[in-house]
Formats: sequence, C-alpha cells, structure tokens
Amino acid sequence: MKKTLTYIPGFIIALLIASFARWIESLLPLPLIGDSVIALFIGMTINQIRKPSKIIEAGLKFTSKKILKFSIILLGASLSIGTILNIGRLSLTVMLFTLLTCFGGGYFIGKWLGLDWKLSNMISAGTGICGGSAIAAMAPVIEAEDKDVAYAMSATFLFDMAMIVLFPIMGRMIGLSDMAYGLWTGTAVNDTSSVVAAGYAFSESAGDFATMVKLTRTLSIIPVVLIFSLINVHVNTKNTDGSIANYNNVKITSLFPWFIIAFVGMSLINSLGFFSIAVSTGLKNISKFLMVSALAAIGMNTDFNEMKKSGINPMIHGFIISALVVVVAITVEYFMGLV
Repeated sequence: MKKTLTYIPGFIIALLIASFARWIESLLPLPLIGDSVIALFIGMTINQIRKPSKIIEAGLKFTSKKILKFSIILLGASLSIGTILNIGRLSLTVMLFTLLTCFGGGYFIGKWLGLDWKLSNMISAGTGICGGSAIAAMAPVIEAEDKDVAYAMSATFLFDMAMIVLFPIMGRMIGLSDMAYGLWTGTAVNDTSSVVAAGYAFSESAGDFATMVKLTRTLSIIPVVLIFSLINVHVNTKNTDGSIANYNNVKITSLFPWFIIAFVGMSLINSLGFFSIAVSTGLKNISKFLMVSALAAIGMNTDFNEMKKSGINPMIHGFIISALVVVVAITVEYFMGLV
C-alpha cells in the first residue's frame, strides 16, 4: 500500500498534462497535432526547465510503463476483426506492401545510418501502422528507453505535419477519386488525427474511407508486436560471444507479453459483439487518455540533450521511410487499376 502511494504524485501530474494537452488540441481549428504529441512535448519542456524530483519520479515511471500497457489493453476494445471484412481486400493489399516497405526497407536504412535496432523499428512501426499507438505498443515489448520512444514519436510527427498539407494537393493533381485518395491517405499517413485531417481536407467521402482504412491498419499492431517480442527474446538470449543461449530458460510470458494477449482478447470480445457501441467507445476514450498520460510521463523522463546525442540520423530514417511508403502506396493502387 505504501509503495502504491508513492505512485500518486507522478501519476496525477501526468494526468494533468494529458488534460492540458487535450484542451490545447480542442482549440485547434483542424486536428493538425494529436494530444499525445502535445503531451510528449510538454513533458519534455518541463524536463528541460526542471528535472523530476524523487517525489514524482516513481509515479512517472509507473505511468510510462504500467499505465501505458493498461491503455493498450483497453485499445483492443475499439478494434474489430470484422472491420477487415468491411473494408475488403483492396486496403489489405496496399497495407501489405507498405508494411513490407517500412520494416524491410527500414531494416537496411537503419543499418546504413547506424541506428540502434529498437529506435529504427519503432520509427518503422510508427510510419507503417499508426504513429504513436504503434510506438507505444512496441516500446515495452522491446524494452525501449524513454528517449528512443520520444525520438521515434518526434520523427513520425514531423512528417505527418507535412503530409496533412501536401496530400490533398497531390491527390487533386493526380486526379484521384474519393476512394483512391482515401485508400492512399489511410495507408500512407501515420497518426489517426493526421489521417482524419488529410482525408476530410479532400472530401467527406474520402475522409470516411481513409478513417476506416486506418482502423483496419491499426489491427496490424497485433502480429507486429508479437513478432518483435520474439525478436527481442532472441536478441536477449545471445551470449557475449555471439552464440545462442539455452532457450529452456526463456519464460513463455516473454514470448507472448501478457498485455498483448489481453489486447487481442479485448479485440476478440469486441468482434463477437459483447461490447455495445457505447461501452466500446467509452473504453477507447479511456485508453486514449491514459496513453496520452503515459506519453506525458515519457516526456518528463526524457532529457532533450540525451536525444540530441542520437544526431540527425533518426530523422533521416523517418523521412526516407515516409517518402517510400507514400510512393509504394500510390504505385500499388496504380497497378490495381485505382488510379
């Protein structure tokens, strides 16, 4: 009980920052910047002004680790396997190629730039799946440091801002239909708020379709996180001489993290219709708010000077991957006869 009380001050501060970030987002005429990114930057700014004291440090770590995992579990309640069937094979084909581009191309680009594999793949996940949510889901599985989470978020966020402005312009120049544009936006733009902004800037129909495609894309969190859980175990079981350690010592819980299993369970329960629309929406809203709080805590745990040590290479990685995804998505649509 005494240990639990030590978490309260830091947790409350993270909640307050999340509330403030959500208020700032509500003042924006368009959803240009998501509340999660705002909260992250507010937390980093506070860290620059004054480092967290011992009183709030424990609560910030609890929020950035435990609360983050709990928010991901609740996120499952808003996802439905049936969404895939409703959108159809068109979006799945494009998503397959964009995901292969992100993680396949991202692997070689990360190697070329000399990036740590955790940071490189979080940037790829943020670009290929759903921005901050994918980065947040992957971070605890691969045991990423807070500064790498913050850097990955920053890299994907910067290019989202450019895409919001450029996508409607490029879509009209190419002469895309509402469906083709919605499919392109839903598979190539990262964060949900950015997809909504870019989609509805083109037309209402394009915005509706882009949002549905984005929801389908979010489901790819499940296999991606499970795969990287296995990769992390493989990396951690290597001996210092490069040989592989005895896998008999590996716990099954490290192969399939409990919170991801619970996340899948929640999505299956929702798919079977056990959650009403009101309950599903309510759990999604709680999930998003707690995730914003966790990112606020990550920001407060992140020293900007430590981030600067990574240099410009993570941003170059994010730019190249984002550009490749945009090109690959529209190329696949072209060969499918949609453009």
